Amino acid sequence: MTFGPRLLALALAWMSIDQATAAPPNFIIFNIDDLGYADIGPYGSDNATPNLDRLAREGRKLTSHYAAPVCSPSRAALMTGCYPKRALPIPHVLFPAAEVGLNPEEVTIAEVLKTRGYATGCIGKWHLGDQPEFLPTRQGFDSYFGIPYSNDMGPAVDGSKSNPDKPLPTPQDVSAKAAKVKNTGGDETGLKGASQPPLPLLENETVIARVRVEEQFDLTRRYTDRAVQFLKEHQGGPFFLYLPHTAVHFPLYPSADFRGKSPNGLIGDWVQEVDASVGRVLDTVRELKLDRNTLVLFTSDNGGALANGSQNTPLRGSKGQTFEGGLRVCTIAWWPGQIPAGTSTAAITSMMDVLPTFARLADAELPKNRKLDGVDLWPVLTGDPATPPRTEFFYFRGFTLDAVRSGPWKLHISLADGAPGKKKAEPRLQLFHLDEDIGETTNAADAHPDVVRRLQTLAAAMNDDLGTTGLGPGCRPLGRVPNPQPLLGHDGTVRTGFVGDRSKFP
Repeated sequence: MTFGPRLLALALAWMSIDQATAAPPNFIIFNIDDLGYADIGPYGSDNATPNLDRLAREGRKLTSHYAAPVCSPSRAALMTGCYPKRALPIPHVLFPAAEVGLNPEEVTIAEVLKTRGYATGCIGKWHLGDQPEFLPTRQGFDSYFGIPYSNDMGPAVDGSKSNPDKPLPTPQDVSAKAAKVKNTGGDETGLKGASQPPLPLLENETVIARVRVEEQFDLTRRYTDRAVQFLKEHQGGPFFLYLPHTAVHFPLYPSADFRGKSPNGLIGDWVQEVDASVGRVLDTVRELKLDRNTLVLFTSDNGGALANGSQNTPLRGSKGQTFEGGLRVCTIAWWPGQIPAGTSTAAITSMMDVLPTFARLADAELPKNRKLDGVDLWPVLTGDPATPPRTEFFYFRGFTLDAVRSGPWKLHISLADGAPGKKKAEPRLQLFHLDEDIGETTNAADAHPDVVRRLQTLAAAMNDDLGTTGLGPGCRPLGRVPNPQPLLGHDGTVRTGFVGDRSKFP
């Protein structure tokens, strides 16, 4: 069928009207904690993950999606659309009662979407600061339910330092151990080790429970229940649901319905529970007939921790490192009718690209008067064969630029086999062609000195922006509060201002 000029003009006009009046899409992000690249079926696991298998069959795998080596920096990138070092310049992660956190002056993805009338909810682990000024409810989210940092950042006697198949230490055991180790007091990033207070469960800005063993077992179910409730309450849209699960971070606490069900031990059991959570949420989306107007992103905040049983095959390395296994994460994008089903892309994508992509789809303005590092990935998500919008990526580990990627080439400038805080290997240049050597096994530096020089030039240019070791001029100030206090004291007393129905959780 052919159109004359007049009919063609009418057709284009109708298309413009339809696009202008179309409802803005809803957004859901599942951000799993420490999930390995190969911990789920779509990325090669033999563990049963039927809901994620379906998500991949109906969506698009992003096989070169980058987070950060550890939790807080990755979440800062997702929230702000920036390299972590630009928006949250810290050496590692945040801990309880930190003096610093994500600056309230930063503009988060939730705040961007709020300008377009979105309902926003955060359910799960936040990890961008636990003081009132840093909580999700002060960063663009209408509601919050979850723990403000990792589930291992609590007392050993509450089960925060060991898996449930190990006996809990007695207070006497803890005291004896603490007497033998160096001081574990805090710095500006918070309290560490034996000095950490009890884990608080928050409802908005109110402490509603102390998280011990039984609460750890129940977190995934409670998060999922809240997510389903959020969807039903906001089905009229538009909405943004951010669901950063506590799973599958150590200690590993799958609920009773999933323990012993997988071939991969406790972590496999918890992955299966995460899969079931995804299934419940997406079943709700379908039941509410929201699937044709909802973009879902499933991802992990960093690579899996091999010491805790995760698998990053075929990638080299583990959480905390800048080998691919440390920050290339299993990621799936899903939007029936918009994102091509059963497809994958090896285009370079990252956490910091989510904000500009969602802003484009919501027709929201990007934050002004600040530099963003993210790019709009919508062409990549739809399979547009045009040149990918991102061709370079810089691998930061804390303040240090460890590596740089351009196209398929990755140059390690500062090779660190250990996690942050461990002694580094002697710096040496290593060049890998990731398309041919995804496992980073063969150093091609001697064979390609021209590529080495080109990537060295890219890295050197970063020194004038974010810095390659210390803080560069492009790093923005941290949020900072005087006299930070734990939300729960060691005796279970709730910090003033956070009291709900109870003032103490002994």
